[in-house]
Amino acid sequence: MRRVLLLILPTLIIIGAGLTVFGLLEARSVRERLMDDLERKARTVAESIALSAGDVLSISDVEAANRLVESFQKRERVQGCVIYDRAARVVAVTERISDWQGKAKPYLEEVLVSATPRGGLERFQEYSWYSYVLPVFDGGNNIIGLVEVVYDTSYLFDTLAEVWRRISVALIILTSLIVLALLTVERRTYALPVRQLTAWFRGFQKGEEDIVSPVRAKGDFGQLVSEVEQVALSLRVARRAAVEEAHERLQQEELWTEAKLRDLVQARLGENALFVVSNREPYIHIADESGGVRCVRPASGVVTAMDPILQACGGTWIAHGSGNADRKYVNSKNKLGVPPDDNRYILKRVWLTKDEEEGYYYGFANEGLWPLCHVTHTRPVFREGDWEKYKRANQKFAQSVLEELPARNPLVFIQDYHFTLLPRMIKRERPDATVGLFWHIPWPNPEVFAICPYQLEILDGLLACDLVGFHLQFHCNNFLDTVNRLMESRVDTEKFSIVRANQETFVRTFPISIDACSGAEEAEDEERRIQRARRELRLENKIVAVGVDRVDYTKGIAERILAVDRFLEKYPQYKGRFVLLQLGAPSRTHLKRYHELAAEIDELVQEKNWKHSEEDWQPIVYLNRHFSPAEIRAYYMMGDLCIVSSLHDGMNLVAKEYVAAKQGRPGMLILSRFTGASRELVDAVSINPYSIEEFADAIKYSIEMPVEEKKARMEKMRQVVSENNVYRWAGGLIAELTTIQKAKEL
Repeated sequence: MRRVLLLILPTLIIIGAGLTVFGLLEARSVRERLMDDLERKARTVAESIALSAGDVLSISDVEAANRLVESFQKRERVQGCVIYDRAARVVAVTERISDWQGKAKPYLEEVLVSATPRGGLERFQEYSWYSYVLPVFDGGNNIIGLVEVVYDTSYLFDTLAEVWRRISVALIILTSLIVLALLTVERRTYALPVRQLTAWFRGFQKGEEDIVSPVRAKGDFGQLVSEVEQVALSLRVARRAAVEEAHERLQQEELWTEAKLRDLVQARLGENALFVVSNREPYIHIADESGGVRCVRPASGVVTAMDPILQACGGTWIAHGSGNADRKYVNSKNKLGVPPDDNRYILKRVWLTKDEEEGYYYGFANEGLWPLCHVTHTRPVFREGDWEKYKRANQKFAQSVLEELPARNPLVFIQDYHFTLLPRMIKRERPDATVGLFWHIPWPNPEVFAICPYQLEILDGLLACDLVGFHLQFHCNNFLDTVNRLMESRVDTEKFSIVRANQETFVRTFPISIDACSGAEEAEDEERRIQRARRELRLENKIVAVGVDRVDYTKGIAERILAVDRFLEKYPQYKGRFVLLQLGAPSRTHLKRYHELAAEIDELVQEKNWKHSEEDWQPIVYLNRHFSPAEIRAYYMMGDLCIVSSLHDGMNLVAKEYVAAKQGRPGMLILSRFTGASRELVDAVSINPYSIEEFADAIKYSIEMPVEEKKARMEKMRQVVSENNVYRWAGGLIAELTTIQKAKEL
């Protein structure tokens, strides 16, 4: 639109100015012509009256004078006539302009003095009249009186108005024709070719590589089209060569690495073909009170797992833009390259209103589905209004995803319980899409899930997926049982799939993990960071147990504090020597349950510190804020123990992060048996976080375990984390999805 205005507006201004000047000149010419014609008529009439008026004035016959002026009553456009004596006094006046005699007429004196006729426009009341005054002479050259003829000038202004109307009509018609001509020329020579080129290049980006450009242009634009075609040809050749090279490298490498995952995606999907959807975005722009903007990574297991995958293989991550400065850093398509200092993939932000976020995320997802799936004795809350906003938010994400999908066989990887309806919405518009969803939290048994009032809609949405993944086989079994119990479908226990309405959904186990090599700094920098943290927190010569969690009721933070309290009661020899360093990232703070939990933890920390503190030692150091990955890694490395006491968790990546961070340093992991990580990290000290006595004894056991045993256990766990890393997790998922995709094409 702006381009069209820049083309048309100057032309319209020039044409409008030209026609306006022409109209002014034409109107002036018409006015002068009409005035000349009016003066000529008035002079003729006045001269004819003057002959009779001379006789009347010479004998002072007033009655004859009145008859003479009244004879003008019915003349067209003549308002009337006035006869004056030599002193400019009215002798006779036409009745319909009798008020005219009351008007001041200084021009009469001028005519008497100059003895020459005078004509001009005069304003009387709200009218404009033309007055022509002619002196009347006796037989000689003596003036004996005056004759004034008054004409109606309304027809003159009507004529001028008609002239302007014709000019305006001509201006409108001419402007319309010119605009139409310019738009036609602009469309044929620029807009249409550009649209064709844009559509072709968009299709090329989405995978339509073999379609020839439809644009055939000459001149400068033709050269541009030619250059774009050359770039597209080079990209097409490079892509195909990269796919072949990736196939070769994939056969050679055994250990799953960033490079191997990149080769897998390149070989199976092509460049930038992976689309990830999550609620939490991997990078948030936050404006602080001083006006500065920080780009931070949120505390999220999904972000921890998915960010290195997208950095490795590229693609597009679609997520809710929740930062207060997020809108400043996106382009016209709501996209930006991330990470900020080394763009490796595209982040597309979806905007939700505060009301939608409140109902969809905080309401239905986190007051409904979260406690429903985590059996931690917090009652789920389901509201109809929250459900409507949840559906609306899923629809917004669906629209955003559909805008990005390539032309053929797109692959969409959806994350978690925020988007149970999204698969069905995508499949409705793009049945050719291969859709996978990974459920990062536990899946409850059928009896628990049946509590949800919208159980059928949720299951219907999930069963639009080609693949649904869970951390544990136990969760897969629960999902199959839930579908079998609540929906009409066919569950195949051999293939571990569900068939419903001609759609087969495979259910698989993919234990999520981390990038065991990420986050490492130079040894000197790491040691400096550790020493600074020890000094600031007064942890020198202390046995440090680290806890790293979001402040959530599923993480067992309160149970951890109670266990430390009991440990110090049972084993007082560790007073003054043992410290629990608890990092608690604030989470969902305005929800009532989380607000109560935060207050409960603060109260417990104060109570137990008051109970056990001695001189400058306190048993619990509680840091309640967000931490960067580098800060957390330093705390992991200084921790003699890491306590993960979740009451119920899908996986819990903190346990794996601690194991990976130690890198040969002595340490021990105390791990809740209610986490998915406990299935893999079998060399950790296993606890039931509900059993405070067992928990307290596990702390003592872990501290007093021989160093060699600690090293051996940590090395075994480190080997598990290194081999079953996040690239292996992603590779398994993508390989399974692409296998399903190829099967659908057959």
